[in-house]
Amino acid sequence: MRKVDEVAAREPADGRVGFAAAADRALKTGRNRLVLAGALFALAYLVIGVRLVDVMLVKEGIEPRFARVVVGNALLGRRDVVDRNGVLLATNLPTASLYADPRKVFDAEVAATKLARVLPGVSRAELLSKLNSERGFVWIKRNLTPRRQVAINRLGLPGVAFQREERRVYPLGALFAHVVGFVDIDNRGLSGVEREFDDELRGLLRGPREPLRLSLDTRFQHVLRDELMRGMTEFAAAGAAGVVIDVANGEVLAMVSLPDFGPNRPDARGGTAQFNRVTLGAYEMGSTFKVFTTAMALDTGAVTLRDGYDVSEPIHVARFVIRDYKPEKGWLTVPEIFARSSNIGAAKMALAVGAEAQREFLARLGLLRAANIELPEVVTPIVPLPWRKINTMTIAYGHGVAVSPLQLAAATAAVVGGGVFQPPTILKRAPGEPILGWRAISPRTSRQMRELLRLAVVHGTGKKASVPGYLVGGKTGTAEKVGPEGYRQKALVSSFVAVFPSDAPRYVVFVMFDEPRGNEATFNYATGGWTAAPVAGRIIARLGPIAGIAPVDESGGEAKRGSLVEVAYREGLGVAF
Repeated sequence: MRKVDEVAAREPADGRVGFAAAADRALKTGRNRLVLAGALFALAYLVIGVRLVDVMLVKEGIEPRFARVVVGNALLGRRDVVDRNGVLLATNLPTASLYADPRKVFDAEVAATKLARVLPGVSRAELLSKLNSERGFVWIKRNLTPRRQVAINRLGLPGVAFQREERRVYPLGALFAHVVGFVDIDNRGLSGVEREFDDELRGLLRGPREPLRLSLDTRFQHVLRDELMRGMTEFAAAGAAGVVIDVANGEVLAMVSLPDFGPNRPDARGGTAQFNRVTLGAYEMGSTFKVFTTAMALDTGAVTLRDGYDVSEPIHVARFVIRDYKPEKGWLTVPEIFARSSNIGAAKMALAVGAEAQREFLARLGLLRAANIELPEVVTPIVPLPWRKINTMTIAYGHGVAVSPLQLAAATAAVVGGGVFQPPTILKRAPGEPILGWRAISPRTSRQMRELLRLAVVHGTGKKASVPGYLVGGKTGTAEKVGPEGYRQKALVSSFVAVFPSDAPRYVVFVMFDEPRGNEATFNYATGGWTAAPVAGRIIARLGPIAGIAPVDESGGEAKRGSLVEVAYREGLGVAF
């Protein structure tokens, strides 16, 4: 009986109490295990997060920071740029760039010495400074050639590695330097088309991934640049500019500014070579402006082809005197004034039209505002304010207003192309694409101006632009440059604007030389008729066959028309139309 009582005393009064204690212990054990597992997961996520921050913000890994779109096996970077015929003007070249993690470099002195031997242009001191940095990532040299990459690999240096990048390259070098432009080391556009269409070329805007197709023609560009360089050397000019425009649609087929530069060499891009004289230069164009003055006078009805003026005496306006380069005697008809390039006659025609009508007419030809072309380097014309009587007279022969060569060429294309002004473009127009132009002069005036331009080449100041087999029309221009103390007589801007074929114009060619010097062949003359005109003629002689323009037999019908022009010109009766 005592043993039963002792056993009863050792056991709980209720069996459920023992079960609760066991459950409590199991619950505590599970909770501890969950806490430990959560801590381990949190630690793992923390490690991963730190590593992501390290790779993305502090330093780069082997892969690029920015994602790129991959289609098939093609890596899509900056879009290509091509000419109108698909010739490659700008593309991307995969390259390797060298970087270092200074924390992993064992001996900065040794590494800097070895790298300096295989990296030209990078000093040992510069390398040592980078390798002793406290940062986790430093660029050593970007866009290495494969040969340099192999040489660095052979060094076996710890702490340095390569990252794949893309380098923008221009296969034709300086040929399209001012038009296509160039990019910085991170492939961001800095000038020309590269800057104007930077977002589209980088793929930041939605759209097709085809190459950007320009209106320019590599063949035309080569001819223009070659002849301009030849002329620039021949006349020891400080610079030159030229442009070829399609009369039918305003497409720019060639655009050259000299001196130019090599876009593939970043260290060589500097100074005045980057200045695009065709679109960014503003020049007083001299007598080429008589194209617009004569067209304006004919179109407004202020004069007819049989009208004329006495040009024997200079015009005195306040302290200014307007005189002709070669003084004429007596009365000249409008065709004679144009062909012989009389400043006095042009000034009197402008006065007959009036200042307000002159300003409105030049505005219709796009000469009083910046050219609307797809380039960031565009100048705003320099015009007089207020527009006084003396301005009306001097602008008539190209002084007192400054425009770009592109503007003058585009305005001339409107004058000879039926009278409709079409904004110039460097993008190839799609077939059937509407052209947002406007009428500047009547078709009748346009026909008259084509004949007058032909007359100026056959009998006037543009004789040296004549090309056998091609009907070339054109107008010379010579203007003195403005200096701190006024016009500089020996610093000229000499130019020539040509249209061919003159009976059915297809192209306008503009040539300009900045401060040319006469030589023995030109009898020391540096005017447009002696410098720019013959160069324009050589350009046309080479472009004609490329464009498929067959030479004409000048002994045929055109010669008869020419003989009528000659008779009318010599008799001072104007031109029969």
